[in-house]
Amino acid sequence: MNETALTVHQTARPHAFPTTEHFAFVESAVPEPTAGSALVENLYWSVDPYHREMMDDVPGGFALDAPLEGRTIGRVIASRTPRLAEGDVVFHRQGWRTHAMVTPEEIRRLPRFEGVPLTAYLSVLGGTGLTAYVGLTRIARLQAGEDLFVSGAAGGVGTATGRFARLLGAGRLVGSAGSAAKVHHLTREVGYDAAFDYHDGPAADLLGTVAPDGIDVFVDNVGGGQLAAAVGALREFGRIVRVGTISQYNNRDVPPPRFDHADIVEKSIRMEGFLVRNHREAQEELYEFAVPHLRSGRLAPDETVVDGFERIVDAFLGMLRGENTGKIIVRDHTQVPSAYGRDLEPSS
Repeated sequence: MNETALTVHQTARPHAFPTTEHFAFVESAVPEPTAGSALVENLYWSVDPYHREMMDDVPGGFALDAPLEGRTIGRVIASRTPRLAEGDVVFHRQGWRTHAMVTPEEIRRLPRFEGVPLTAYLSVLGGTGLTAYVGLTRIARLQAGEDLFVSGAAGGVGTATGRFARLLGAGRLVGSAGSAAKVHHLTREVGYDAAFDYHDGPAADLLGTVAPDGIDVFVDNVGGGQLAAAVGALREFGRIVRVGTISQYNNRDVPPPRFDHADIVEKSIRMEGFLVRNHREAQEELYEFAVPHLRSGRLAPDETVVDGFERIVDAFLGMLRGENTGKIIVRDHTQVPSAYGRDLEPSS
């Protein structure tokens, strides 16, 4: 066992886009588990857009000079509780560190689904996929044949939303992304009927080109001008699902989007935001929906995998710059690339 543990601390509050100077890697001895706990060696880490919000001085945000939290999958390597055995593979939220001390109450055992890789539990079967699934089924209440627009469609939630919407029988599916390559991925791989690069002009004009007859549902990961454009494009009884506001994470001074508020009334539009942590009861339902499609090949995880814990900060900053396609995951060096479905088995 490696005798040195690494954790990532945030050392200062960014005023705009964060840099590597806002973080520090801190070494310590690998701890020994105390009574009732177990030591987990982490294998996969999730970096997510919400981490940027938590870097600011906000309620519930990251504390300075302390290990950062995050979704993580690891393997128990020492245990002093009968409820966790050495070799168990578990999910927990003490991320951004190579080793974590956990209690049975702080972990979730991952179900064993043959043919499903561990990374899926951080992408389409994890918080990313649950966000997409809840947004479509609980908030939008998507009906077969309805037309959908997704902003930030090439990210983790955006790709999962597109793939799930197609499986749920959506009609025309359009999205926005930050490059021509991502637009190509959306239309060739994910199942979007059309997409646009939001750098190419006013959002309302670009949306009008790909969805000239309007939309029924807007899943918003971005905010700003794309939210305003969607309000104008929504049909009667349209729904807006507010997931995130990526366009403002690094610039709090951006003015709010301007749109005709009368549209909300005249078209009976409903706008609702949500936090996925308030919908964990849908986790088993997500498994029931997604796992058969993963096994059949109708559903594929969109993932950008970065090797090495030492690159976790770079992976996070790259995600904020839009360098990933799909969910970005950091993988320990011991988890070598393997054929789909042949990763380390989770515990039952």
